[in-house]
Amino acid sequence: MDNAVALTSPQQVVIPANFAGRLAAMPARAKLTAGIGLAALIGIGVALTMSAGQNDYKVLYANLSDKDGGAVIAQLSTMNVPYKVQQGSGAIMVPAAQVPDLRLKMATAGLPKGSVSGFELMDSARFGQTQFQERLTFQRGLEGELTRSIGSLAAVQGARVHLALPNQNGFFREQQKPSASVLLTLHPGRTLDRAQLAGIVHLVSSSVPELDPKAVSVLDQTGTLLTGRTDASQGAGLDATQLQYVNQVESGYAKRIYELLEPIVGHDNLRATVAAEVDFSQSEATSEEFKPNQGAEASVAIRSQQTTEQGGAAGGALPSGVPGAASNQPPVAATAPLTGASQPLHTAAPGGTTGIGGRRDAVTNYEVDKTVRVTRNASGAVKRVNAAVVVNNGQTVDAKGKKTAVPLTTEEIEKLTALVKESIGFKQERGDSVKVINAPFKIETGAAPTETPWWRAPDTLDMVRVAAVPAALAIVALLVFFGLVKPGVRALLSPALPEPPGSRLNAIADDSASLPALPAPAAVRTGEHIESARQMARANPAAVAGILRGWVDGGPAAPAR
Repeated sequence: MDNAVALTSPQQVVIPANFAGRLAAMPARAKLTAGIGLAALIGIGVALTMSAGQNDYKVLYANLSDKDGGAVIAQLSTMNVPYKVQQGSGAIMVPAAQVPDLRLKMATAGLPKGSVSGFELMDSARFGQTQFQERLTFQRGLEGELTRSIGSLAAVQGARVHLALPNQNGFFREQQKPSASVLLTLHPGRTLDRAQLAGIVHLVSSSVPELDPKAVSVLDQTGTLLTGRTDASQGAGLDATQLQYVNQVESGYAKRIYELLEPIVGHDNLRATVAAEVDFSQSEATSEEFKPNQGAEASVAIRSQQTTEQGGAAGGALPSGVPGAASNQPPVAATAPLTGASQPLHTAAPGGTTGIGGRRDAVTNYEVDKTVRVTRNASGAVKRVNAAVVVNNGQTVDAKGKKTAVPLTTEEIEKLTALVKESIGFKQERGDSVKVINAPFKIETGAAPTETPWWRAPDTLDMVRVAAVPAALAIVALLVFFGLVKPGVRALLSPALPEPPGSRLNAIADDSASLPALPAPAAVRTGEHIESARQMARANPAAVAGILRGWVDGGPAAPAR
């Protein structure tokens, strides 16, 4: 038959000549599997690159208002810079390598605009501005500088300062004084103590001329007037500074007790507490004392002295006196004694005569001693001290080295009490009390704290979180490569398998090429073979069964019997 189909030999192997041929020879299913695998590998590579880039982001700006944040994001989009907005805090994050350059570029663009401006406002002063505009610019700059200084405190999250600076004019009889208001936004869970509040008030009052600290009002974000507490707390009890002083006094007494008794009873065998009552009341006393000038050695200070003398004519004087030598002596100079009666005002004339017309007046004023004494009692005097000390039992060691707890004796407790009294400056007259007792300490026998295993350490957990996504993507990439891509690559690179007979046509009908023909099959006599098999089965069924058993088992046929 001329148009018979010729088939290749079962032993012939077909190998494509080039890569395109091999790719074309691959089955459609293998091509689809390999394509899906390659696409998956490309996607995993892009995801790994993006995840690696996300770990290098750092904060560009934080705590920005919505307006400033939107302006910064718009500027970053214009500059084609990738950014992320952190959830919760609202911080804007950019690649770490670009943070310094971007901050400089944002500052050049005037962003963020909501930042506090100080005295740099004076640098952009315009020509021809009025005096009011200049004064207002100076006030804004001063408010900005104070806001920066207050905002640098650890507990302050944000601050605003408002200054009321009246116009000083020499034509006004009464000049209005300046005042200030400060609004603070504190961090959550933070508070300001009295010393920090006083520091803020002092900072503002010292920065504005003629600003009284009492004219500075400080408020927090809830609208509470913080400066009002200073006046209200004076009669309500101890303030923060006084409480801190009391704690320091008590801690000092307790430290003395520990330093004195621990070398005797041992470390961790002593517990001591001290309660001190401190008097913060202040008193002032003024006294005046007057002392007379008494005694011969007393210093005398003459404030003023006045003397008047008047004498009459001596011609009409009559002789008088007692005849003798005493009447002929010259007169003695007059004296003014400090105490006692004064001498008679008369003078004896020569020859025993006495002038009866003489007169003398003497007035002397002396300074009186005066002492003015002002006494101010010191604030913070200790009025009373109470100390309580608990000492653990002692220990004795027997011959075998076994330790046994032994209570302290009365004599030992008395010695410890005496030492405590001396350490705190015990005074019976002010009502101090000291109590030292002996009691066994309860020792907790709980399990010792174990160290955190390395796989629970925070650093390890952070490392795992960072490496989890890249590791998972790498595992998926390996699975995709070995499950999808590798079979297709192996089919492309490995030689083709021999084709089964009749699977490929070497020629088709009416082809001019001469093809080798298959040998004609021998004639099969089906009827004779079937009849012979039937006769054998009837004659020797055991032999037929052995032959069939051999075919089924795959071995040689059993011999016929």
